[in-house]
Amino acid sequence: MKRTSNFLIIAFILTSCAPIPIPISPTATIVLPQASPTSPALTSTIIPEPIPQSTATSIKSIPCGPKLEDYCITQGHFILQRPIKVPANDSVDRTYPYGSTARSTREPHHGVEFLNKFGTPVHAAADGVVVFAGADKESVYSPWQNFYGNVIVIEHADNLFTLYAHLSAIDVQAGQRVELGEKIGEVGQSGVATGSHLHFEVRHGDVENYFATENPELWLAPNTDEHGHTFGALMISVVDKGAHLLFSEITVQYYLDRSQPNVKAYYIETYSNDMALGNENAALSDLSAGSYRITLKMNGQLYERWVEVESGKLTEVVFVIK
Repeated sequence: MKRTSNFLIIAFILTSCAPIPIPISPTATIVLPQASPTSPALTSTIIPEPIPQSTATSIKSIPCGPKLEDYCITQGHFILQRPIKVPANDSVDRTYPYGSTARSTREPHHGVEFLNKFGTPVHAAADGVVVFAGADKESVYSPWQNFYGNVIVIEHADNLFTLYAHLSAIDVQAGQRVELGEKIGEVGQSGVATGSHLHFEVRHGDVENYFATENPELWLAPNTDEHGHTFGALMISVVDKGAHLLFSEITVQYYLDRSQPNVKAYYIETYSNDMALGNENAALSDLSAGSYRITLKMNGQLYERWVEVESGKLTEVVFVIK
């Protein structure tokens, strides 16, 4: 992750450079223009071309000492709550995760998706102040007009922002203070999207910078399984000797323990090069505690690492490619 500041529940005042919102009553639910609920089976944010190119190419630091240890287990930085609550689907869609190009079929993804039906309540991920609430008529938060459709942006402590896109209804207005878990809108399909879903982003620093995003999976509090056990998370960095992040395909296999047969496998890509701007370039959340075998192949060489994932914690691993 790009930052490790302690999260303070302090709302920031709306700055003068924020976009002009569409007036919305703080007490009334306004249903905004949206696509038809009868949408194609594919559900995702569609990113039009061209994508602006970022300039950063190397990481600022390495979270683990690769010459000293195979992996690190930390408390992580899970300071945000899920914007969708059960019984609705509060799990991140695995087909198009953060930084992914879906096997080179789409443009790099700047957030994550929560697939849900029209009208599913959307909740504030933390205390904060609404920066923008309305139709995305200007290209402020992306390079395109009406890209996010009906969108809400909330400012939290430490210059952290969350963005909620493609909404069918908005319940808040710019300048309004909101509390953790407060209902702020409803899932829809407005803007450039197919299928009803919530597109959710975490941004740090300049909220209007399209490349100021962080991987939400490293900020959202882990879920629990059907037995009440809290999941853990995994953060992977694939770097060269100069600490530059490298693109790779990775296999993550879950074992109850190292002597037991493989239980589940995940096949993931590292972030596209345009998105590899922080410390890591791959992440997986909501992982059961246990042993994981991580493998990748680069330059004709197989790299393997066994790591442990603990309940409610973050496992960090660094691969240095020779």
